[in-house]
Amino acid sequence: MSKNILRKKILKLRRSNYIDINLNDNLIKKIKKNVNFTKNSIIGGYYPINFEFNCLEILQKFLLKNYIVSLPIIKKNYQMDFYKWNIFDPMIINSFGIPEPFKSKKVHPDVLFVPIVAFDENNHRIGYGGGFYDRYIDKINKIKNCYTIGLAFSDQKVKKINSNKYDKKLDFILTEKFINK
Repeated sequence: MSKNILRKKILKLRRSNYIDINLNDNLIKKIKKNVNFTKNSIIGGYYPINFEFNCLEILQKFLLKNYIVSLPIIKKNYQMDFYKWNIFDPMIINSFGIPEPFKSKKVHPDVLFVPIVAFDENNHRIGYGGGFYDRYIDKINKIKNCYTIGLAFSDQKVKKINSNKYDKKLDFILTEKFINK
């Protein structure tokens, strides 16, 4: 199945099956069990759109534990960078209709939460097709080792994603039911 057909199918499924997950500290413990965090770790997240797994509550929990949290700002040529952010900072709406922080301090995340449209058992993912996260993961890994965690609902898992040389495999994927390592 082509990525475009799969993307349309899963987005329709996600919209009709969306659930608001009540996150608790056990989820943060699961994440910390799988990732080597330090108190200086910088966490990168995303502002959820189109019924995505809501990353903001996870980011808020990390903020309350005094971690530096960041969100992306979209740049030209399908590029993005991450900027320090907290829940009280004002946001602006970008050209895609996604809230993003005012430019504050540019940071390089140690841990990056990645939105997912669909994923497979090998931690390959597809997003919306722009390649923003694949480019960013490639760029950040040239600067430092960044641990990537995909956030998705369990029904977004598919048998196989046909990946190419530009697609970046994630370290693991967290759903409301399981962790895909």
